[in-house]
Amino acid sequence: MINKKPTLEKLSPSFGSSILVKQHMVKVDKYNAFWHFHPELELVYVNKGQGKTHIGTHLSYFNNSQLILIGSNLPHNGFTDRLTANGTETTVQFASNFLGDDFVNIPETVLIASLFDRAKKGIRFNVETKKIVGPKIDKLLDYEGFDRVLKFLEILNHLAKTDDYVILNADGFAFETEPQDSAKIDIIYKHINRNFQNHISLDEIADKVSMTVPAFCRYFKRVTGKTFTKLVNEYRVVHATKLLNESQMSIADICFECGFNNFSHFNKQFHEITNKSASQYRKEIKLIIQ
Repeated sequence: MINKKPTLEKLSPSFGSSILVKQHMVKVDKYNAFWHFHPELELVYVNKGQGKTHIGTHLSYFNNSQLILIGSNLPHNGFTDRLTANGTETTVQFASNFLGDDFVNIPETVLIASLFDRAKKGIRFNVETKKIVGPKIDKLLDYEGFDRVLKFLEILNHLAKTDDYVILNADGFAFETEPQDSAKIDIIYKHINRNFQNHISLDEIADKVSMTVPAFCRYFKRVTGKTFTKLVNEYRVVHATKLLNESQMSIADICFECGFNNFSHFNKQFHEITNKSASQYRKEIKLIIQ
Protein backbone atom coordinates (compact mmCIF):
# COMPACT_ATOMS: atom_id res chain seq x y z
CA MET A 1 0.00 0.00 0.00
CA ILE A 2 1.48 3.35 -1.03
CA ASN A 3 0.87 6.02 1.60
CA LYS A 4 3.13 8.65 0.08
CA LYS A 5 1.35 11.93 -0.60
CA PRO A 6 1.34 13.25 -4.16
CA THR A 7 4.43 15.31 -4.87
CA LEU A 8 2.68 18.50 -5.89
CA GLU A 9 5.10 21.16 -4.70
CA LYS A 10 3.44 24.28 -3.28
CA LEU A 11 5.52 27.40 -3.76
CA SER A 12 5.22 30.53 -1.63
CA PRO A 13 7.01 33.73 -2.70
CA SER A 14 7.97 36.07 0.11
CA PHE A 15 5.44 38.66 1.21
CA GLY A 16 5.05 41.46 -1.32
CA SER A 17 6.60 39.46 -4.19
CA SER A 18 5.04 37.70 -7.17
CA ILE A 19 8.13 35.65 -8.09
CA LEU A 20 10.20 33.29 -5.96
CA VAL A 21 13.99 33.53 -6.38
CA LYS A 22 16.27 31.02 -4.62
CA GLN A 23 20.00 30.44 -4.81
CA HIS A 24 21.92 27.33 -3.71
CA MET A 25 25.65 27.41 -3.12
CA VAL A 26 26.19 23.90 -1.72
CA LYS A 27 25.98 20.56 -3.47
CA VAL A 28 22.60 18.87 -3.62
CA ASP A 29 22.17 15.28 -2.47
CA LYS A 30 21.09 13.54 -5.66
CA TYR A 31 19.39 10.80 -3.65
CA ASN A 32 17.09 13.31 -1.95
CA ALA A 33 16.05 14.91 -5.23
CA PHE A 34 12.43 14.08 -5.87
CA TRP A 35 10.12 13.83 -8.86
CA HIS A 36 7.72 16.74 -8.56
CA PHE A 37 5.70 19.32 -10.44
CA HIS A 38 3.99 22.64 -9.79
CA PRO A 39 1.72 24.98 -11.74
CA GLU A 40 4.40 27.66 -11.69
CA LEU A 41 7.06 27.84 -14.40
CA GLU A 42 10.66 27.41 -13.26
CA LEU A 43 13.79 29.04 -14.69
CA VAL A 44 17.00 27.34 -13.55
CA TYR A 45 20.53 28.66 -14.03
CA VAL A 46 23.57 26.70 -12.85
CA ASN A 47 26.71 28.80 -13.35
CA LYS A 48 29.12 26.06 -12.23
CA GLY A 49 28.28 22.48 -11.44
CA GLN A 50 27.58 19.00 -12.71
CA GLY A 51 24.45 16.92 -12.59
CA LYS A 52 21.65 15.16 -14.39
CA THR A 53 18.79 16.91 -16.13
CA HIS A 54 15.54 14.94 -15.86
CA ILE A 55 12.53 16.83 -17.23
CA GLY A 56 9.47 14.98 -18.51
CA THR A 57 10.89 12.10 -20.54
CA HIS A 58 14.20 13.88 -21.20
CA LEU A 59 17.30 12.62 -19.39
CA SER A 60 20.84 13.94 -19.89
CA TYR A 61 24.06 14.87 -18.09
CA PHE A 62 25.45 18.40 -17.94
CA ASN A 63 28.88 19.67 -17.04
CA ASN A 64 29.81 23.13 -15.76
CA SER A 65 26.64 25.14 -16.45
CA GLN A 66 23.12 25.13 -17.84
CA LEU A 67 20.07 27.34 -18.32
CA ILE A 68 16.63 25.73 -18.61
CA LEU A 69 12.98 26.77 -18.48
CA ILE A 70 10.43 24.27 -17.18
CA GLY A 71 6.78 24.79 -18.02
CA SER A 72 3.71 24.61 -15.84
CA ASN A 73 3.01 21.13 -14.40
CA LEU A 74 5.98 19.61 -16.22
CA PRO A 75 7.45 17.01 -13.83
CA HIS A 76 11.17 17.22 -13.14
CA ASN A 77 13.81 15.92 -10.78
CA GLY A 78 16.65 17.60 -8.91
CA PHE A 79 19.51 18.95 -10.99
CA THR A 80 22.94 19.74 -9.56
CA ASP A 81 24.60 16.89 -7.67
CA ARG A 82 27.95 18.63 -7.41
CA LEU A 83 28.89 22.30 -7.50
CA THR A 84 32.41 23.41 -8.31
CA ALA A 85 34.20 26.09 -6.28
CA ASN A 86 32.14 29.30 -6.10
CA GLY A 87 29.32 27.70 -8.09
CA THR A 88 25.64 28.53 -7.65
CA GLU A 89 22.27 27.25 -8.78
CA THR A 90 19.64 29.98 -9.04
CA THR A 91 15.96 29.18 -9.60
CA VAL A 92 13.13 31.57 -10.40
CA GLN A 93 9.62 30.20 -9.95
CA PHE A 94 6.62 32.19 -11.14
CA ALA A 95 3.04 31.87 -12.34
CA SER A 96 2.33 32.60 -16.00
CA ASN A 97 -0.08 35.31 -14.82
CA PHE A 98 2.21 36.81 -12.18
CA LEU A 99 1.37 40.25 -13.59
CA GLY A 100 -2.33 39.52 -13.95
CA ASP A 101 -4.57 37.33 -16.07
CA ASP A 102 -4.24 39.59 -19.12
CA PHE A 103 -0.42 39.73 -19.01
CA VAL A 104 0.14 37.16 -21.78
CA ASN A 105 -2.81 38.36 -23.85
CA ILE A 106 -1.58 41.83 -24.78
CA PRO A 107 0.25 42.43 -28.10
CA GLU A 108 3.53 43.39 -26.40
CA THR A 109 3.84 39.99 -24.69
CA VAL A 110 2.88 37.68 -27.55
CA LEU A 111 6.44 36.32 -27.76
CA ILE A 112 6.54 35.70 -24.01
CA ALA A 113 3.23 33.82 -24.26
CA SER A 114 4.80 31.68 -26.99
CA LEU A 115 7.84 31.08 -24.75
CA PHE A 116 5.58 29.86 -21.93
CA ASP A 117 3.84 27.50 -24.36
CA ARG A 118 7.15 26.03 -25.60
CA ALA A 119 8.24 25.59 -21.99
CA LYS A 120 5.54 22.94 -21.51
CA LYS A 121 8.03 20.54 -23.13
CA GLY A 122 11.11 21.99 -21.40
CA ILE A 123 13.65 24.35 -22.97
CA ARG A 124 17.44 24.30 -22.66
CA PHE A 125 19.17 27.47 -23.84
CA ASN A 126 22.53 27.24 -25.57
CA VAL A 127 25.88 28.80 -24.76
CA GLU A 128 25.45 32.32 -26.17
CA THR A 129 22.12 32.93 -24.47
CA LYS A 130 23.43 31.35 -21.28
CA LYS A 131 26.38 33.78 -21.22
CA ILE A 132 24.11 36.81 -21.59
CA VAL A 133 21.12 35.84 -19.45
CA GLY A 134 22.78 33.69 -16.77
CA PRO A 135 24.53 36.56 -14.91
CA LYS A 136 21.28 38.56 -14.99
CA ILE A 137 19.48 35.70 -13.27
CA ASP A 138 22.21 35.52 -10.63
CA LYS A 139 21.76 39.24 -9.92
CA LEU A 140 17.98 39.08 -9.37
CA LEU A 141 18.54 38.64 -5.65
CA ASP A 142 20.19 42.08 -5.58
CA TYR A 143 16.85 43.68 -6.46
CA GLU A 144 13.53 43.90 -4.67
CA GLY A 145 9.95 44.78 -5.51
CA PHE A 146 9.30 46.61 -8.75
CA ASP A 147 12.98 46.66 -9.72
CA ARG A 148 13.16 42.87 -9.52
CA VAL A 149 10.04 42.52 -11.69
CA LEU A 150 11.52 44.86 -14.32
CA LYS A 151 14.81 42.95 -14.42
CA PHE A 152 12.94 39.66 -14.68
CA LEU A 153 10.82 40.96 -17.56
CA GLU A 154 14.03 41.87 -19.39
CA ILE A 155 15.22 38.27 -18.93
CA LEU A 156 11.92 36.84 -20.21
CA ASN A 157 11.96 39.19 -23.19
CA HIS A 158 15.46 38.03 -24.18
CA LEU A 159 14.54 34.36 -23.82
CA ALA A 160 11.35 34.90 -25.81
CA LYS A 161 13.22 36.46 -28.74
CA THR A 162 16.19 34.11 -29.03
CA ASP A 163 16.28 31.01 -31.22
CA ASP A 164 19.38 29.77 -29.37
CA TYR A 165 17.69 26.82 -27.63
CA VAL A 166 16.58 23.19 -27.88
CA ILE A 167 13.27 21.63 -26.85
CA LEU A 168 13.93 18.81 -24.40
CA ASN A 169 10.79 16.77 -25.10
CA ALA A 170 10.74 17.46 -28.83
CA ASP A 171 8.85 14.28 -29.68
CA GLY A 172 5.62 16.08 -28.85
CA PHE A 173 5.14 14.40 -25.49
CA ALA A 174 4.18 17.34 -23.24
CA PHE A 175 4.52 15.37 -20.04
CA GLU A 176 1.74 16.68 -17.80
CA THR A 177 0.89 14.29 -15.02
CA GLU A 178 -1.64 13.53 -12.33
CA PRO A 179 -0.65 13.74 -8.65
CA GLN A 180 -1.02 9.99 -8.11
CA ASP A 181 1.26 9.32 -11.10
CA SER A 182 3.86 11.69 -9.70
CA ALA A 183 3.99 9.84 -6.38
CA LYS A 184 4.54 6.46 -8.02
CA ILE A 185 7.05 7.75 -10.55
CA ASP A 186 9.02 9.38 -7.74
CA ILE A 187 9.36 5.98 -6.03
CA ILE A 188 10.37 4.30 -9.30
CA TYR A 189 12.93 6.93 -10.30
CA LYS A 190 14.55 7.00 -6.88
CA HIS A 191 14.94 3.22 -6.97
CA ILE A 192 16.48 3.38 -10.45
CA ASN A 193 18.81 6.20 -9.39
CA ARG A 194 20.11 4.13 -6.49
CA ASN A 195 20.33 0.79 -8.27
CA PHE A 196 20.85 1.28 -12.03
CA GLN A 197 24.41 -0.10 -11.78
CA ASN A 198 22.89 -3.45 -10.81
CA HIS A 199 20.24 -5.61 -12.45
CA ILE A 200 16.71 -4.41 -11.61
CA SER A 201 14.10 -7.06 -12.34
CA LEU A 202 10.54 -6.19 -13.30
CA ASP A 203 9.33 -8.17 -10.28
CA GLU A 204 11.48 -6.02 -8.02
CA ILE A 205 10.36 -2.66 -9.37
CA ALA A 206 6.70 -3.64 -9.70
CA ASP A 207 6.71 -4.69 -6.05
CA LYS A 208 7.99 -1.22 -5.08
CA VAL A 209 4.70 0.30 -6.22
CA SER A 210 2.50 -2.66 -5.24
CA MET A 211 1.62 -3.71 -8.78
CA THR A 212 1.77 -6.90 -10.81
CA VAL A 213 4.42 -6.98 -13.55
CA PRO A 214 1.92 -6.75 -16.47
CA ALA A 215 0.05 -3.88 -14.77
CA PHE A 216 3.33 -2.09 -14.02
CA CYS A 217 4.55 -2.39 -17.62
CA ARG A 218 1.28 -0.98 -18.98
CA TYR A 219 1.26 1.81 -16.40
CA PHE A 220 4.89 2.80 -16.91
CA LYS A 221 4.56 2.97 -20.70
CA ARG A 222 1.38 5.02 -20.42
CA VAL A 223 2.84 7.55 -17.98
CA THR A 224 6.37 7.92 -19.41
CA GLY A 225 5.99 6.90 -23.04
CA LYS A 226 8.90 4.47 -22.56
CA THR A 227 9.45 0.90 -21.46
CA PHE A 228 11.12 0.40 -18.09
CA THR A 229 14.14 -1.27 -19.73
CA LYS A 230 14.62 1.71 -22.05
CA LEU A 231 14.60 4.16 -19.15
CA VAL A 232 17.13 2.12 -17.16
CA ASN A 233 19.41 1.98 -20.20
CA GLU A 234 19.11 5.76 -20.53
CA TYR A 235 20.13 6.21 -16.89
CA ARG A 236 23.15 3.98 -17.52
CA VAL A 237 24.17 5.81 -20.70
CA VAL A 238 23.81 9.21 -19.03
CA HIS A 239 26.05 7.97 -16.22
CA ALA A 240 28.49 6.77 -18.87
CA THR A 241 28.62 10.26 -20.41
CA LYS A 242 29.40 11.62 -16.97
CA LEU A 243 32.30 9.18 -16.52
CA LEU A 244 33.57 9.77 -20.07
CA ASN A 245 33.74 13.46 -19.28
CA GLU A 246 35.04 13.41 -15.70
CA SER A 247 37.24 10.33 -15.46
CA GLN A 248 40.14 8.66 -17.23
CA MET A 249 38.51 5.22 -17.04
CA SER A 250 38.66 3.07 -20.14
CA ILE A 251 35.45 2.76 -22.11
CA ALA A 252 35.31 -0.95 -21.32
CA ASP A 253 35.54 -0.23 -17.59
CA ILE A 254 32.87 2.46 -17.90
CA CYS A 255 30.59 -0.04 -19.61
CA PHE A 256 30.61 -2.38 -16.61
CA GLU A 257 30.67 0.44 -14.05
CA CYS A 258 27.36 1.72 -15.46
CA GLY A 259 25.59 -1.61 -15.10
CA PHE A 260 25.97 -3.09 -18.60
CA ASN A 261 27.25 -6.66 -18.58
CA ASN A 262 27.95 -6.82 -22.31
CA PHE A 263 30.29 -4.43 -24.16
CA SER A 264 28.52 -4.90 -27.49
CA HIS A 265 25.16 -4.11 -25.91
CA PHE A 266 26.65 -1.03 -24.24
CA ASN A 267 27.97 0.26 -27.57
CA LYS A 268 24.61 -0.31 -29.24
CA GLN A 269 22.66 1.46 -26.50
CA PHE A 270 25.13 4.35 -26.27
CA HIS A 271 24.91 5.02 -30.00
CA GLU A 272 21.14 4.62 -30.03
CA ILE A 273 20.68 7.18 -27.25
CA THR A 274 23.41 9.72 -28.10
CA ASN A 275 23.74 9.18 -31.87
CA LYS A 276 27.49 8.68 -31.52
CA SER A 277 29.96 6.14 -30.20
CA ALA A 278 31.44 6.41 -26.71
CA SER A 279 34.91 7.11 -28.12
CA GLN A 280 33.52 9.83 -30.38
CA TYR A 281 31.61 11.35 -27.47
CA ARG A 282 34.74 11.48 -25.30
CA LYS A 283 36.74 13.05 -28.10
CA GLU A 284 34.12 15.71 -28.81
CA ILE A 285 33.44 16.62 -25.18
CA LYS A 286 37.06 17.60 -24.70
CA LEU A 287 36.68 20.19 -27.45
CA ILE A 288 33.59 21.82 -25.98
CA ILE A 289 34.02 24.97 -23.97
CA GLN A 290 30.99 25.20 -21.73
